[in-house]
Amino acid sequence: MDFGVVLQTDPPARDVVEGLRAAEDCGFRYGWTFDSCVLWQEPFVIYSQVLSATRDLIIGPMVTNPSTRDWSVTASLFATLNDMFGNRTVCGIGRGDSARRVIGQKPASLATLGDAMHVIKELAEGREVEHHGTAVQIPWVRNGKLEMWMAAYGPRALKMVGEQADGFILQTADPDIARWTIGSVREAAAAAGRDPSAITMCVAAPAYVGTDLPHQRDQLRWFGGMVGNHVADLVARYGDSGVVPKALTDYIKDREGYDYAHHGKAGNRSTDFVPDTIVDRFCLVGPESAHIERLQELKEIGVDNFALYLMHDEQDKTRDAYGSAIISAV
Repeated sequence: MDFGVVLQTDPPARDVVEGLRAAEDCGFRYGWTFDSCVLWQEPFVIYSQVLSATRDLIIGPMVTNPSTRDWSVTASLFATLNDMFGNRTVCGIGRGDSARRVIGQKPASLATLGDAMHVIKELAEGREVEHHGTAVQIPWVRNGKLEMWMAAYGPRALKMVGEQADGFILQTADPDIARWTIGSVREAAAAAGRDPSAITMCVAAPAYVGTDLPHQRDQLRWFGGMVGNHVADLVARYGDSGVVPKALTDYIKDREGYDYAHHGKAGNRSTDFVPDTIVDRFCLVGPESAHIERLQELKEIGVDNFALYLMHDEQDKTRDAYGSAIISAV
């Protein structure tokens, strides 16, 4: 299992660069950031500095979307970084939540997301593709490589991952949900004639190493609220019974709204509806042994990559605990 760290691009940017450099020194192989350029600083500017400050770290957004930038711009950004630093990027992508909603726009449709993944990958890897009805190719790309890892929860999105994406991002560490979603992706891949084992399965969730469980839960409750934004869309489409597991749908019944000004931050009052049981299931809390046990379970389910959100008041301590004990144990 590979490991990554997910940060927000809060200013000053040098702290993001240093945080991901330190993560590489701890044994993390991937460095991720949010991509909401109103809420935080523009990540692609910072990626160049991160890649320069690290040796082998693979960098990307968790996640970008099809609508913030023209697809040719997104492809050129990745291709430029890869040309400078040797194919050390990965494109995590979804329909768009915070980046879209804070500017009054809805997330992109799945059809748009699928088209965007195709165009971005083809352009970033140097091939010609039709874009806006015109044949387009980036002429200076040489030996470019860009994997597209798609974030998904619902049945239609999971099917698209299996049919098209190079990787799957699941933003919750709940083993039951991981089992259902990974199984759905693999089934769709096999039906499309693809090798299911070639798709990287990435679970992304907050982790907090320590013994004060009530404090840890309060620090990570924001994550249940963030996931709840996506679940609310699923409930609107599929209802609260049937194809979507109740493990995802039941807990949002008391959800009343969401303030993106506190998105992904400890103490977000829009997430008071999230119970302790959801925090314990969606996140990794407790001492090192509890983290190792959960990660081993996820590994047995088929998770290849764990991305650790570090948005709490003991970021360095948790990162270092993973570096000194947890990564090597898993």
